[in-house]
Amino acid sequence: MDFEQLSTERPTLSRKDPEQVLHEVFGYETFRPLQGDIIHEVVNGGDALVLMPTGGGKSLCYQVPALVRPGTAVVISPLIALMQDQVAALNELGVRAAFLNSTMDFAQARDTENALMTGELDLLYCAPERLIQPRTIDLLHNASISLFAIDEAHCVSQWGHDFRSDYLELSLLAEQFPGVPRIALTATADERTRKEIAERLSLTSARHFVSGFDRPNIQYRISPKVNANKQLLDFIKAEHDGDCGIVYCLSRNKVDATARMLADKGYTALPYHAGLNATERARNQERFLREDGVIVVATIAFGMGIDKPDVRFVAHLDLPKSLEAYYQETGRAGRDGKPSTAWMVYGLQDVIKLRQMLEASMGNDHFKRVERQKLDAMLGLCEVTSCRRQVLLRYFGDVLEEACGNCDTCLNPPDTWDGTVAVQKALSCVFRTGQRYGVTYLIDVLRGSENERILQFGHDKVSTYGIGTELSVNEWKSVFRQLVANGYLRADPEGYGSLQLTEQCRPLLKGKEPIQLRKDPAPVKSSGRNASGGARAKISEQITDQAGWEALRACRKSLAEQQGVPPYVIFHDTTLFDMLERRPTTLSELAEVNGVGAAKLEKYGEIILQALADLNRN
Repeated sequence: MDFEQLSTERPTLSRKDPEQVLHEVFGYETFRPLQGDIIHEVVNGGDALVLMPTGGGKSLCYQVPALVRPGTAVVISPLIALMQDQVAALNELGVRAAFLNSTMDFAQARDTENALMTGELDLLYCAPERLIQPRTIDLLHNASISLFAIDEAHCVSQWGHDFRSDYLELSLLAEQFPGVPRIALTATADERTRKEIAERLSLTSARHFVSGFDRPNIQYRISPKVNANKQLLDFIKAEHDGDCGIVYCLSRNKVDATARMLADKGYTALPYHAGLNATERARNQERFLREDGVIVVATIAFGMGIDKPDVRFVAHLDLPKSLEAYYQETGRAGRDGKPSTAWMVYGLQDVIKLRQMLEASMGNDHFKRVERQKLDAMLGLCEVTSCRRQVLLRYFGDVLEEACGNCDTCLNPPDTWDGTVAVQKALSCVFRTGQRYGVTYLIDVLRGSENERILQFGHDKVSTYGIGTELSVNEWKSVFRQLVANGYLRADPEGYGSLQLTEQCRPLLKGKEPIQLRKDPAPVKSSGRNASGGARAKISEQITDQAGWEALRACRKSLAEQQGVPPYVIFHDTTLFDMLERRPTTLSELAEVNGVGAAKLEKYGEIILQALADLNRN
């Protein structure tokens, strides 16, 4: 890191005006909702707890105050990739930013520490495990610190999906640095988790800023799992061919197999999980950030803090454990605000597997009860027949007054049917066969199969044998899936896959309570509608001058390769789009393009203007 070079390149600012910093450094005209309030609170020395959706502009809430308040802002970040990504982007803006992490050798770490001590840094990113070391605390006491920003603050929650024990120690910041403002930020926290964050980080007196959780550009779609690989291929080919995307799987083996399958079909698909060596993981992540059209197939180990704006889809081939995890992972799509898709398939085995994992965990009864509630909420989203977005937002305490019009249940409302008799048959069959068999066997009994096992166990003699021929195998699978999802049946906690009755099913089994079931829709092509009713078009499909668009992208890629950063760090797609629409011919006109700050104008302005001039001549 050449701190002297950064010091000379940094734009000259008064360090007093957040709006001026926003415009001159980051190239934006106005703050988004709540950003201005949060920034002024921190600039004035107040503490803040910020909940803002992924892509909502959380980073600016501490980056702008860092450039206004005297001293260095210390940002606690959980992942090395997140630090490197943000530091690279800030350096491109001319901001004096650096990180301290395990990738650095002794000399690099010493240079960064010296830069902190001599006031040459505006922001320093640090992992929580490094920050809590006595040596680091001593270093900070001897430096001028403007603020502490605790990113991904939900990691402090032991009930959360990304718990990290080192975050529990961060309360020491309040004790050791009582006069320094602290801001904690996250995109995913229900009311319970917000309270826990405030308590564990000693932010109970901080102002809370809760932005709306809605991401209207994301279309939510959940389908029954029939043939997951074929469903995924059909989805990508029909709607996202050539787009960047993330595919999440529960196991490493499934990640590897899915990546191979997509690669065999001609896609650039790369695996990412903890079983790969660090070099391969880093290489695959680097390709995802820098190349177009790359699909990463990953476990949940991938994605936190990845600031890639043009991820057009996030697909789940397995059910997430909670709505927090689902929201966090799907939120990695469409950070640029353009139409994107959150697509998932799930089936009965997903439910059984997650319930078995939960019951077999080492957690105490309270932990298991909380986790059951989270899983039930996730299943509720899958099986709902009304607007999915309303259910998702309601979980986080947000309210959407009207149905969104941009989820599958709004675009293709599911049918329901009176499942009372079918449910009685299913539950009775579980009981008559001794609560010792899985769904495939139970369906065989209901449909009167004459396979060897049924005859061997004498289940061709039970009263439920052959009474379910009116439904197909897939229809019965749907019945059992909904019974498990809604808590009327449970998976055997010993892990053998058998289904057992719960106390909750008693009124259904005795016919005292009717039940409406969701009718699984036949696969249909996307309606191609977004939340506002317009066409779900990629940016590239909105471009009238395709040759000009490709020329600007090529120019950006060349600049990115020269600087050794991903293309979006130079300019986002939305900034290129704005350039193509405005066709600026002078530096002052280029400065009005959204996302072109002072440093980028000085560094790349003439090159971009030349590229645009070449377009006009052609």
